[in-house]
Amino acid sequence: MTPVERASILLADDHPAALAQAAHVLGDRYEIVGTAANGLELLAAAERLAPDVIVLDIAMPGLDGLEAARRLIRDGCRSRLVFLTVWADPDYLREALEIGAAGYVVKSHLASDLVPAVAAALAGKRFVSPGIPDGHPSPRT
Repeated sequence: MTPVERASILLADDHPAALAQAAHVLGDRYEIVGTAANGLELLAAAERLAPDVIVLDIAMPGLDGLEAARRLIRDGCRSRLVFLTVWADPDYLREALEIGAAGYVVKSHLASDLVPAVAAALAGKRFVSPGIPDGHPSPRT
């Protein structure tokens, strides 16, 4: 990526309002190259677009975000994964990180946390929204 290029982002969520809000928050800094409304659309779009970062929900029809992420990783996808979810749940967080996610943002923190999460992912770091009860300090960067 040259200094004038903006990182490419693919958004996946089954709620149009969530897609619109994420695109609004990220659009000034990054190039939104596509959206997907379910996990199967996500797999196809990720292969076609090869984005730098994929921002994906956990709960999606057809194929949930966790299984979609597993398949992306298994198939050699090089995109960084940032989950954007309503679930402030330590089990989901742990599973997302074990799969290989670079970020985990709770939708209630979208406005404050999504840009730093994407930036951390692009820098090879990890970002987790604060306040998820896991018994450990947040691995925020």
